[in-house]
Amino acid sequence: MTEIVYKEESYKITGAIYEVYNTLGAGFLESVYQEALEYELSQRGIPFMSHPELKIKYHDIVLSHKFIPDIVCYDKIIVELKSVSEICDSHFAQLINYLKASNMKLGLLVNFGTTPKVDIRRFAL
Repeated sequence: MTEIVYKEESYKITGAIYEVYNTLGAGFLESVYQEALEYELSQRGIPFMSHPELKIKYHDIVLSHKFIPDIVCYDKIIVELKSVSEICDSHFAQLINYLKASNMKLGLLVNFGTTPKVDIRRFAL
């Protein structure tokens, strides 16, 4: 049986995500959900960074370009937010690339643009 990566931490983050969705529903811009989720994470004592600039390594150099995920929680979980009618392959690729570039093991791809509930997808490397 495979162990779930960062089970407790992701459970707490997911609870905050559901609270935001249950309060706001679908239909807002991503920036609204970002601000509301940051508030909710703070209220729950979940450590996070908003739009951190993370370095990209290529072979043995660090590139001048950075990538900027929406939120990083616990210094180890990337939370990428969307507010679209449907998640597409490019959204998956974005999160997977963020995980590979950062050497983080877990990412949550969250789409607030769906009904009747928020769409949360876990990606573990």
